[in-house]
Amino acid sequence: MRIVLLGAPGSGKGTQAKILTEEKHVPHISTGDMLRAAVAAGTRFGQKAKSIMEAGNLVSDDIMLGIIAERLVEPDAADGFILDGFPRTRQQAADLEELLDQLGVPLDAAILMDVDFDILMKRLTGRRTCSKTGKLLNIYFTPQAEIDACKQAGGELLHREDDNEETISKRLQVYRESTEPVVEFYRKRGRLKVVNADGEIAEVNARLLDVL
Repeated sequence: MRIVLLGAPGSGKGTQAKILTEEKHVPHISTGDMLRAAVAAGTRFGQKAKSIMEAGNLVSDDIMLGIIAERLVEPDAADGFILDGFPRTRQQAADLEELLDQLGVPLDAAILMDVDFDILMKRLTGRRTCSKTGKLLNIYFTPQAEIDACKQAGGELLHREDDNEETISKRLQVYRESTEPVVEFYRKRGRLKVVNADGEIAEVNARLLDVL
């Protein structure tokens, strides 16, 4: 199984990817984690990325593709992978397609975790952390009993400063502008699968498995 996971912040990509790795026994390859690992390991492309990052610049697409290529030839990716965080633009999608064809491991599908933006806004702006237990809660979706349990234990609901409506709106708008061309890229190639990502984690996972 070789897939790319697409979805806005708050769509549940990370959660579903973690479940899929356990179900399908293939690695979840997050580009951020992969970049840090390549730098730490001192791979050829990791060394290039390190010097660029230390200069305060963004890592170029060709170096990211090199790091992806290095990662995909590792033994744990022999039976497939879940790529998360790349591609973010249409050009990156085209470059990734060419790379995977060269490696002989073309994508099976690009999975779009589809959630209404109003729900995403509530998921992201409603996030809270219990100061006592560290448990993640949501003032819109978490059962009231769980929120009360935090308070009864002497905890407070902590709210991250960047989880505000203005910041979240900008993040979602950037996602929409950059990712819609990527979605269209895979749709035209007949590789796009859309999953309704609204609902309980188990429900979404069942839908995801259905399309796979």
